[in-house]
Amino acid sequence: MEKHILSKSTFVKGLKCHKALYLYKNHRELMDEISDNQKAIFQQGTNVGLIAQQLFPAGKDASPENYWDYTSSYEKTAKWISEGEEVIYEAAFQYEGVLVLLDILVQKDGLFYAYEVKSSTEVKDYHLQDASVQYWVMKGCGIEIKDFFIVHVNNQYVRKGAIDVQALFAKESVLAQALELQVQVAQQVAAMKDVLSGGLVPDIDIGPHCSDPFACDFMGHCWKNMPADSVFDITYIGAKAWDLYNEGILSIKEVPDDYPLQERQRPQVEAEKTGKGVFNAAEIQSFLNDWTFPLYFFDFETIGPAIPLYDGTSPYKQFPFQYSLHIMQENGEVEHLEFLGDGKQDPREDLMRQMIRDLGNDGSIVTYNMGFEKGKINDLAEAFPDFSEQLLALNERVVDLIIPFKQHWCYNLDMKGSASIKAVLPSLIPSLSYKDLEIQEGGTASNVYAAMCAGTFEGDEVKTTQDLIEYCKLDTWAMVEIYRYLLNKL
Repeated sequence: MEKHILSKSTFVKGLKCHKALYLYKNHRELMDEISDNQKAIFQQGTNVGLIAQQLFPAGKDASPENYWDYTSSYEKTAKWISEGEEVIYEAAFQYEGVLVLLDILVQKDGLFYAYEVKSSTEVKDYHLQDASVQYWVMKGCGIEIKDFFIVHVNNQYVRKGAIDVQALFAKESVLAQALELQVQVAQQVAAMKDVLSGGLVPDIDIGPHCSDPFACDFMGHCWKNMPADSVFDITYIGAKAWDLYNEGILSIKEVPDDYPLQERQRPQVEAEKTGKGVFNAAEIQSFLNDWTFPLYFFDFETIGPAIPLYDGTSPYKQFPFQYSLHIMQENGEVEHLEFLGDGKQDPREDLMRQMIRDLGNDGSIVTYNMGFEKGKINDLAEAFPDFSEQLLALNERVVDLIIPFKQHWCYNLDMKGSASIKAVLPSLIPSLSYKDLEIQEGGTASNVYAAMCAGTFEGDEVKTTQDLIEYCKLDTWAMVEIYRYLLNKL
């Protein structure tokens, strides 16, 4: 069989942007580098798909021997269908130069049922696009689909003992929607083939499609000419940035003085225009006056895997496995405490007990974006009702160091409109940097620990454990140093 022109994934890419499709097929070297966090998301999707096969156990696997040649997959799929095999995993079909692989094909009483597995917790619009092109190809190959299901994770499932695969997943028929899209699929396939045979990169400007429903992997290339002070960096600008862009206003410096800005946006825009940062001493002093010593600079790291690891946990429900704590006395002395689960058992109860001891009974608990930490403490209170009073009392003491930066009471140009600690820290204290660490952001920390728990981690666990400690420790030490910076500027 001739090599395919389009696959399901490239078809969906083409629906999003013909330029992205052309670049992917002809200039893949221009793609953005895939982050470790994104790789972990892809791997999680693969793991979910494998577990979903248990919905229909003992099937035949038509996965290709290598992903450059699907000949064996086509042959195995056709053979097993003719032999009446009830369940086929990764069933492969090609029609009109379009390749699709279906996660699970079930043949029962001469009728075919299609199941496409997604790691999301609901059916999304682009899942319908997947299903529509899969149906179109299979129909073209003579496979009459009686029903087509999207299988997705049920986030209401709570683990109790061994994973209950039937309860973990939900099945939703999308046959009606796929049928409605069949005429469009044929037209879209033809249009994409024309694009790929044209020999020219389509002249398509950047637009909302670049990040909807997910970020395009050619954004670095297509957005490379945007100025460093892009209007898209204006905090809380949202879709209004496209209004400015369409009027030819690309730089924050070009935003008209009479443009209707929110009050929290003005300091950033004015700073970009004047070249001067902002430091509102009165607001910051009033804010810090409400804090009481000792100060507990506190940060969680969490995991929330698609497949629950422990009893009482649910898909994607984040729970803490680690925290760092720097305690500052009124005389400026600082002590560091920490907790990290061992990766072999549910860390929540041990973490919760030590956290209650470490945070004491008095003093402000300083967080960065407090909604996250307070939410996790609330979850612990629900999971351990005997400790709920002590846990909820902690939340009454929580304060949020992000506020001066979110409100732009303190703003430097190199923060680029962001109040995240990753933007604020290097701007205020350049000598401190996450770039010197092996683990540099929370997503990686979560993925590494989840792999340790699942027994799939392949690195040096002793070293990586220390890397996790150093990463979380810097989060709270960064808060200490940011706090000191604010005090010194008052």
